[in-house]
Amino acid sequence: MAMRILIVDDAAFMRMMIKNILLKNGYEIVGEAENGKMAVDLYSETKPDLVTMDITMPEMDGIEAVKAIRSTDSSASIIMCSAMGQQSMVMDAIQAGAKDFIVKPFQQDRLLQAIERVLTRK
Repeated sequence: MAMRILIVDDAAFMRMMIKNILLKNGYEIVGEAENGKMAVDLYSETKPDLVTMDITMPEMDGIEAVKAIRSTDSSASIIMCSAMGQQSMVMDAIQAGAKDFIVKPFQQDRLLQAIERVLTRK
């Protein structure tokens, strides 16, 4: 059975890019969210195996969304996606419970490696 992934990013082109990479590599996309609040709601509805989460988003940022998701599911697997220059935010994200992070713009291989690493640790 394909691993089920929720994609969270406020940029539609980034969601589409991640979605295309994942679909091409046999993953199932259970939903897409453009902010942290939507991500929290979709997480509880879809119960994905993994979430790719942007950090900087409107309404609720990725770090707050990680905290909210992990408060309801402590085993949630979340990979943060951050732009260059957000190292302090990445540390906050890891402390909030994110399992890994990738820096944008990222290579397809880096995304797939992070997902494989996190999913094999479950």
